[in-house]
Amino acid sequence: MKPIRRVLRVAAPLLLALAAALPLAGQAQTPNWPNRPLTLIAPFPAGGVADALARSVALRLGEQLGQPVVVDNRGGAGGSVAASMAARSAPDGHTLFVGSQGTQATNSVFYKSLPYDPVNDFAPVHAIAGGVNLLVVHPSRPFKTVRELVAYAKANPGKLNYASAGAGTSTHLTALMFQRAAGIELTHVAYKGSTPALTDLLGGQVDLMFDYPASSGPHVKTGALRALAVTYGERVAALPDVPTMAEAGVAGVESIAWTGLFVPAKTPPAIVARLSAEMEKVIASPEFTEVASKAGVLPLKISGPQFAAYVASETVKWQDLARRSGATPQ
Repeated sequence: MKPIRRVLRVAAPLLLALAAALPLAGQAQTPNWPNRPLTLIAPFPAGGVADALARSVALRLGEQLGQPVVVDNRGGAGGSVAASMAARSAPDGHTLFVGSQGTQATNSVFYKSLPYDPVNDFAPVHAIAGGVNLLVVHPSRPFKTVRELVAYAKANPGKLNYASAGAGTSTHLTALMFQRAAGIELTHVAYKGSTPALTDLLGGQVDLMFDYPASSGPHVKTGALRALAVTYGERVAALPDVPTMAEAGVAGVESIAWTGLFVPAKTPPAIVARLSAEMEKVIASPEFTEVASKAGVLPLKISGPQFAAYVASETVKWQDLARRSGATPQ
């Protein structure tokens, strides 16, 4: 959690300004809301780690609000399909959106035009979770360590390819960060979500990818995949023998794949505050903590103005990386 604390310290002035502008959750009055089932739009296919987290949030939030929260999976275009759908929804508190650093920060760099505005079309509500990435390769490939992979890539520029959950997603950006730090060039193969990307990696159609430990870890333990490093400052408890990137010989590759809850802009402030308060209960609940633990991610207790500031800082960080990477907008 250290990177998050540093971000919040830097963003302190913005936090104070936002806090003054937003109503207190305890003062929020939300008459006649919700008065029907809510829809939680998720920018990824069903079956992955992010989907499991979204469904846990939906279940717990529905119980607390007294109305069902139905998950609507809309993968594609790095989350832009789902984000556009959410942005066009009525701002009445009955449509929620699971955003990420891809949909809210970097899609504007990776796509020539977006059918939504990441800043002006949404109101941040509460963070959900953050997960490190695990560098995994197909076991048939001729490298068993990060140093060997880097050496092979330098000797064969552009020959190795890597899968991602889509342009601008954490799996893509972390790979860009890795290439820049290691001084190598890899070929990007984008998928509509991490599940189909992992499927092709297991089948040997691609060479490597950065993925969640929860989804790749079991395949590492069976030998179907080989884990080379984690993108964090310390090792992952579920895979204690896998080194950090720094330990593996490539410093400066640390990333957390975060998700958060957003609503369409112009949603009444009282509803936003109520949702933020309810999300605090969701994230702190034993049920969500258990799901997050199994998924190998960290529950993020960042709400209201703090979450808005965090999103703003992440936007600067990842957009800068994307631009410096020389990525060509699609």
